[in-house]
Amino acid sequence: MKLSIGIVGLPNVGKSTLFNALTKKSVPAENYPFCTIDPSVGIVPVPDPRLHILSELSKSAKTIPAVIEFVDIAGLVEGASKGEGLGNQFLSHIRETDAILHLVRLFDINQNDKVQINHVYGSVDPLRDMKVINMELILADLETVTKRIDKISADLKRGDKDAKLLNLVLEKIRKVLEAERMASSVILIDEERILMKELHLLTAKPMIIGLNMKVGGVNFNTEYPEKFAELEHAIAELGAMYVIIDARTEDDLKDFDGEEKNALRTELGSDYDGINHLIRSSYELLELMTYFTTGSDETRAWTIERGSTAPVAGTAIHTDFQTKFIRADVVSYDDIIECGSIAEARSRGKLRTEGKEYIVKDGDVIEFRI
Repeated sequence: MKLSIGIVGLPNVGKSTLFNALTKKSVPAENYPFCTIDPSVGIVPVPDPRLHILSELSKSAKTIPAVIEFVDIAGLVEGASKGEGLGNQFLSHIRETDAILHLVRLFDINQNDKVQINHVYGSVDPLRDMKVINMELILADLETVTKRIDKISADLKRGDKDAKLLNLVLEKIRKVLEAERMASSVILIDEERILMKELHLLTAKPMIIGLNMKVGGVNFNTEYPEKFAELEHAIAELGAMYVIIDARTEDDLKDFDGEEKNALRTELGSDYDGINHLIRSSYELLELMTYFTTGSDETRAWTIERGSTAPVAGTAIHTDFQTKFIRADVVSYDDIIECGSIAEARSRGKLRTEGKEYIVKDGDVIEFRI
């Protein structure tokens, strides 16, 4: 399945720097607002050491990781939903994403830095900044909902049943948005939730708050621990999770790998891989997991929703796998590593034949029979 995350935030919080680090793709990151004029899309491999171990075991010609698509848009400012700055034209680029990464700045100006990155509001206040961006998302969604209500008014007057149900959902959402709360907080039944999903509302998406700090710098979380606790509380109230990232360090390390990268990270004063933590958190937030296929041609990681049955998991490879599914040969990652090969796992009785009701587990190595 395709997994995509849209990155939002104020100007000069480190969005393009993080995007560079994530994708190893150069996009403008100069120290002024609105330098990212067009949306940038980058495909980021999901780090998973199991994939490469399986590939070596199978002597695969190709190793293909699961990936996440990150969409970077121009920095937003207060009033963006009404056309301020570059306006909300860029928000449309992330309406189709699965989740939102809201990057918030923790680092302050350090007089020792060669480049002074000024905050668009003149001071660092992550709680204020988070509220500003969330309000713009709310206002953009309110506009979407209001337009949709107007659009179905004629059908509603004719007594159309589908229009009545949709209008009920829209009015519930509008009430929440007008109370300056996220659409994700609205209480809906399953049938209504499906209709809301079709609206692609920004504030209905799962959200990760990325807190961008600077190693060795002046950071809000260490300078103002009590205020940082208030920020943590506000994030929890949103139903979001947060990760701490040093975007500049991650960008500096983007061209290095393995032990060299770890050594340089330590040299720079960082012992924390923010990007890997971000990707793992994305999987947790969206309730995703990975299974593998492996052989001499290729070893590949596939992303699926937790709780997927074998036929549904097979659709990650091809949609036909669900309807044509017969059975699946399954062995856990731990068992195949212990046995040394699928053939040995089979001889030891570790490889199982599973049917349509089997719930795939994270790390399963599967061969589908269709």
